[in-house]
Amino acid sequence: MYFYGTTGVNKQGHLEIGGVDSLELAKNFGTPLYVYDVSLIRERASGFKQAFAEQNVKAQVAYASKAFSTVAMVQLAEEEGLSLDVVSGGELYTALAAGFPAERIHFHGNNKSREELEMALANQIGCIVIDNFYEIELLKTICLEKSAKVNVLLRVTPGIEAHTHDYILTGQEDSKFGFDLQNGQAEKALAAVMAFESFDVLGLHCHIGSQIFETTGFLLAARKIVEKLAEWKAKVAFEAKVLNLGGGFGIRYTKEDEPIPPSQYVSAIIKEVKHLIEQYSLEMPEIWIEPGRSLVGDAGMTLYKIGSSKDVPNVRKYLAVDGGMSDNIRPALYQAKYEAVLANKPLAQNTETVSIAGKCCESGDMLIWDLPLPRAEEDDILAVFCTGAYGYSMANNYNRIPRPAVVFVENGNATLVVERETYEDLIKHDLPLK
Repeated sequence: MYFYGTTGVNKQGHLEIGGVDSLELAKNFGTPLYVYDVSLIRERASGFKQAFAEQNVKAQVAYASKAFSTVAMVQLAEEEGLSLDVVSGGELYTALAAGFPAERIHFHGNNKSREELEMALANQIGCIVIDNFYEIELLKTICLEKSAKVNVLLRVTPGIEAHTHDYILTGQEDSKFGFDLQNGQAEKALAAVMAFESFDVLGLHCHIGSQIFETTGFLLAARKIVEKLAEWKAKVAFEAKVLNLGGGFGIRYTKEDEPIPPSQYVSAIIKEVKHLIEQYSLEMPEIWIEPGRSLVGDAGMTLYKIGSSKDVPNVRKYLAVDGGMSDNIRPALYQAKYEAVLANKPLAQNTETVSIAGKCCESGDMLIWDLPLPRAEEDDILAVFCTGAYGYSMANNYNRIPRPAVVFVENGNATLVVERETYEDLIKHDLPLK
């Protein structure tokens, strides 16, 4: 068994997290239940920030809130001195409702609406990351209408392919995101934003993918971008104040994953950028990064109650839980893998191999295939590790299943931060036929 953060086994022989017995959490808050180890999130945030501080580099570590966005999580990011990356009006609204400082909010997205951009300008957020030519013109129009000025970054695709799942590649040449760095689009975009006096063009942004276990891709992307910046300095006298290299730092989901410490990513990036800046005689920019999964992914676990079982002779045994693709669609969406234990007997010897089925009416609603477990009984609690990123964010009401509650645990205390949905919640926006 691999222990993440404060996860361990208590004197009762039960799985605990944040000093709280997981069985008590299931009893008090119900299942399925998202549980977050606040201490581990704080540790990760501190690790990223400290790596920049040790190198004496001006930086912003922006939490990519698409991984997990709630009022409490945004407030935790603020407590840790992070900036915030949002990608929709809803995430921006959540950040503002949480009292997050608007000047540290960065707004991403490939199809920001007029209403979203107006909200961003009205609240004077720190930066808008421009993604396409349509957005340049729309944002110019709104700035003129509102007599507003705004800081902007240009998102570019440097043509680097991260070694990860195709669905979460974003930095290669063929991408829905950003201006291509190699075919003249980026130059055209730069000319357009530099010509508009209401834009303060801070620099460039790129994001090469997710769940990356090596630094090579980040270093190659940095090289391509700095080479282009050197070219632009000579041609149009543009120097970037900010270089945002995105996120995508990998975590351990299973024993097959071998992530490196956050500080190692940061140190490698800083070293390469410093070298390149010196090589091309440029001013050192502020470096921004956007960790999301690497801050919250392995800090979260989901607790389920085991229900029915099914033996298919000489094929497999299915164990069904009271959740599934409605609270974690990642296995069905892109074959994500997880590890799990029985929370009431985590150290018991494994005696069988089972597959964990969700309760949704879909054959593809399988959470884990071929999981070694002790013999499980009805009402045992299954703890699935590393569900902190994109579990709650992608949760849905398929089959009219209410979304789970969310609990933060730290130093022996459990705090409910998102209430469980009720059946009444499911229909509160429905209108009758007549």
